[in-house]
Order: sequence, then structure tokens, then C-alpha cells
Amino acid sequence: MTRNIFRARATIAFIFVTAVLDIVAMGIVIPVLPALIEQFAGSNARAGVINGVFVALWALMQFVASPVIGSLSDQYGRRPVILLSAAGLAVDYVLMALAPNLWWLAAGRIIAGVTSASFTTVYAYMADITPPEKRSRAYGLIGAAFSGGFVAGPLLGGILGEISPRTPFWVAAALSGLAFLYGLLILPESLAPEKRMRFSWSRANPLGALRLLRSHHELFGLAVVNFLLYFAHHVFSAVFVLYAAYRYGWSAWEVGVLLALVGVLDMIVQGTMVGPFTRRFGDRATMIFGLFGGAAGVAMMGLAPNGFIFTLAMFPNALWGLAMPTLQSLMTQRVSESEQGQLQGANMSVASVAGIVSPLFFGAVYSFSIDEAAGRQYPGAAFLIAGAVLFVAALIGWRVARRVEGELRTTRPLPQADRTG
Repeated sequence: MTRNIFRARATIAFIFVTAVLDIVAMGIVIPVLPALIEQFAGSNARAGVINGVFVALWALMQFVASPVIGSLSDQYGRRPVILLSAAGLAVDYVLMALAPNLWWLAAGRIIAGVTSASFTTVYAYMADITPPEKRSRAYGLIGAAFSGGFVAGPLLGGILGEISPRTPFWVAAALSGLAFLYGLLILPESLAPEKRMRFSWSRANPLGALRLLRSHHELFGLAVVNFLLYFAHHVFSAVFVLYAAYRYGWSAWEVGVLLALVGVLDMIVQGTMVGPFTRRFGDRATMIFGLFGGAAGVAMMGLAPNGFIFTLAMFPNALWGLAMPTLQSLMTQRVSESEQGQLQGANMSVASVAGIVSPLFFGAVYSFSIDEAAGRQYPGAAFLIAGAVLFVAALIGWRVARRVEGELRTTRPLPQADRTG
């Protein structure tokens, strides 16, 4: 028994380190990619348009590739998919470091969107090696790894970017290569051969993968909560930097420090609070509390009269870090072990759709809300709408998760044969 517990903890540590290396590598290029695009584009304004296209292109590739990669991991196992993705990212960063024009960078964004879709496999891996009652804490640790990577990555990228805009890409390639070697030597397979499912294009295409989410009423309801959570979260990527400069006069350095604070708080919440909260209150109550806390924090940001109040709002906002791992845990308990990869692929597709639609929506809202010529001055409107979206997500989650927990007391996940057709 003790040996099995030690092995499980060691395996979690292996996947945790692999995830951190990949996320840091991705975060390193964030501060310098727009500058590299500007070098090729010739102007800041044109670079802004092209960068937006690249973001949408990356999200589109995630939408397409995530269910394919998830289904491949259901047939061939998690380990080979994770290793190939790490190797693919390393090659991608080398390509971008050598890029002579925008077309090469576009190709790099396409490859990055495909290979980074392997994070669906990371979540499926955790579902393989942890019992249902401990998955919330395990997903919290992975969420903490993501947050830590996105704190360290951009800070390191900013420092390396002072040397050259291409230096961070070489370092990112080295980190992805290190993740590949680390996984090759240490990472064990998590999915037993007898639990695997044959690959099928009917499940691996985005629409086919989403069919799994419609296979059960409660699972679909939780998928809606998942979409709304991601949709609200993209208010930061869409307007945060512009909003901070417009309303509070913050510099790029001040914005970077605040983003680092967001990452640190999220890392603390997901890494240290999810486990105790779920043990004490359960997945459903923890998820609802996190969503309501996030809604209050984001709304407070939209109403903050000064930068100090806005910064204070980061603390209740960080509570929505409790929602994602518990939401994931509830969803994994509604499908069989052989469908975990497909489920995570479908979830990533949902997140990708939000990543395409939400920035366009919030960008338009922000532009409309500060039209001085028309006499409109409501710069916080986008944050208030995001807060309302999280509030609605909390209400839906409260109703749906109550039925899920009720069913889980008396039933097990439906077998694949009962959900197809």
C-alpha cells in the first residue's frame, strides 16, 4: 500500500515537472513575439492586427487538434502523445527563432497550436492515476504548474528579450527539448492496454468530440459552465493592458508586475487551497464558491476608481482558481476511463471556441464603451459583463452539479456502450 502511494506521488511529480517545463517555454515567447512581428510588419498598428490574427490562428488549431490528440491518447496511451508534443514544440521554437518572414511565424503558430493541444493529454493522464475523490487536488496542482509557468516564463522572456528578440525562442526550444528528454527517461505510461479505445474520426473531429458532452444532460451543463468560465477569463487577454493604461495610466512594466501577481495568486489558490476545500466542502460547493468569488472580483475591477482598489480586487478574483479543477473533476466522473482523453479534447475544443469568440466580443465592448466622440465613458463595462458571465456560470453550475453529485452517490459512470448510437 505504501509503495503504491509513493509510486502515485512520484508519477504526479513527473507529470508536474513536464507541464512546468512546457508552460515556461510557452511563456518565454509572450513578451517578444509581438516585437518580432513588428519587425516584419513595419509598423505598430499593422503588427497589432497581425498579432490578433496569430492568436486566433493558434486558438483555431487548438480547436481542431485537441479532440484528435485526446482520442489518439485513448488508443496509444498518454506517454507517446506527451513526448511527441514536447518534441514538436522544440522544433517549432527553433523554426520561429530562424524565421525570416511572417509566413514562417504563421507556420510556427500553427504548429504551436497543434502541439500545445497535448495539455488535454496531461489532464487525461491525471485522471488515469488518481481516484475520483482526489482529482480536484490533482487538477489544482496542474493548474498551479500552469500559473507558475506563466509567471516565470514572461519574466524570463522579458530579460532574455533584452539580448535579442530571438533569444527567448532558443531558450524555449531548449526547455521543450529538456521536457522531452525528461519524459523519455522518467515518465511512465498511465493508461493500461485493456482500458484503451480504438481511434475513430467520428469522435476525434471537433463536432464528434463535442457529441460526448451531449451524451448526458449533466455533462453538457458542466460543459456550458466550462465555456462561460473561459469566455469571462479572456477579458484579460482582450482588454486588460489597454484598460490599465487608459484608466490608471499604468506602464507596461507595472502591468507586467500585476500579471505576475495574478499568476502567483492563482498558483497559491490551485496549489494549496483546492485540496483542503474539496475535502471539507466537496467539489460542487468549492466550484460554486470559486465562481461567485471570481464574479465579485472581476466586477470589482470594473468599478474600481483607482489602481489600488483594482489591485485589491485581484484577491477575490483569484478564487475562481477553485472552479476549474473541481469542474474538471466532476466531468471526469461522468465518463469511463477509456474516454478521458476524448473528454479532455472536447473540453479543450470548448475552451478554444471561447478563445476565438471572447476576445473579439470584449474588444468590441471596450471600444464601444470609451467612444469619447459619442460621449461614452464606461471603460469598466467589459469587466462588469465578464463578472455577470461568471455569476450566470455559478448559477448553472449550482443547479447542474447538484444533480451530478446526487447521481454519483448511487451510480457509476455509464459504460461506453450505453452512450453511443
